[in-house]
Amino acid sequence: MKKYDYHHLKHVKEQQESKKTLWVTLFLTLFFTLVEIVGGIYANSLALLSDSAHMMSDVLALGLSITAVYLATRNSNKKYTFGFLRFEVLASFLNGLALAVIAIGIFIEGIKRIMNPIKVDLQLVLIVASIGLLVNIVLTIVLIRSTKAENNLNIKSALWHFIGDLLNSVGVIISAILIYFTNLTILDPLISIIIGGVILIGGVKIIRESYLILMESVPEAYNLDAIREDISNIEGVQDVHELHLWTITTDHYSLTAHVFLCDDSHPFNVIKNINNLLKEKYNLDHSTVQIENPAINEHGKYGRDFFSVNKCTKTKTILLRS
Repeated sequence: MKKYDYHHLKHVKEQQESKKTLWVTLFLTLFFTLVEIVGGIYANSLALLSDSAHMMSDVLALGLSITAVYLATRNSNKKYTFGFLRFEVLASFLNGLALAVIAIGIFIEGIKRIMNPIKVDLQLVLIVASIGLLVNIVLTIVLIRSTKAENNLNIKSALWHFIGDLLNSVGVIISAILIYFTNLTILDPLISIIIGGVILIGGVKIIRESYLILMESVPEAYNLDAIREDISNIEGVQDVHELHLWTITTDHYSLTAHVFLCDDSHPFNVIKNINNLLKEKYNLDHSTVQIENPAINEHGKYGRDFFSVNKCTKTKTILLRS
């Protein structure tokens, strides 16, 4: 008879709203990217070309995000016991790096254009940038609605891309108008450098958020000391150590802890109370609590201190119903 592993928590995410949003965003972005590339080449506008490079990164980022959404629906297996949820974070990290690289490229090209100005076709720039503004307004609204419906790091990443695009379009339009009235062609590369700065800020934000998850840091929404204190106050718990809390992907967290129990406690009841606490107070569904005895499990001086002193004489209150 074949044995199957049982998981209390399914390591999958069904995100129909995110999936639909990403596909719509991908097609509109790809269309306008082609428009900007052609318009930028014919108009000799670095602002347009830098924005088209950003849009191309959006296409690649959206492709990764869609892949992540589909992988997140796959069940865990013997090799990937947490499923494929972490790919969402990897995709976001790569998207953030892409934004940073593109921003640096725009800075370099902008400096070159400042040193060697090129005449710009203002009419064509205005037409393309105006179309881009409308497209980016629509996409930003769609993505904002999606983030309210489902918490997805890739949607947040895409939103930062398109907020940058929206500001880019506004910047290109403003630069074209200013160049028309002042004849200062240097404004085109200057605006592109500002655009690069906006892109870089978004990229750094996404890199930081995904980096913290990849480094398995404690999620910012949780206070590990408060969790430790609450577990310690459960009746029968003598000590809490080896406490870890990390993010698998957005809205999916895992916690592990080792506990020393009082000699007269009922281990299964204590573990049940700890799990109830974590689930009901902290919304942590995936927790693993290991029972240890300092007289049996080696903990050095730390364990000997607990073994030599009875720390279970005080009365503790069960925080949650059993």
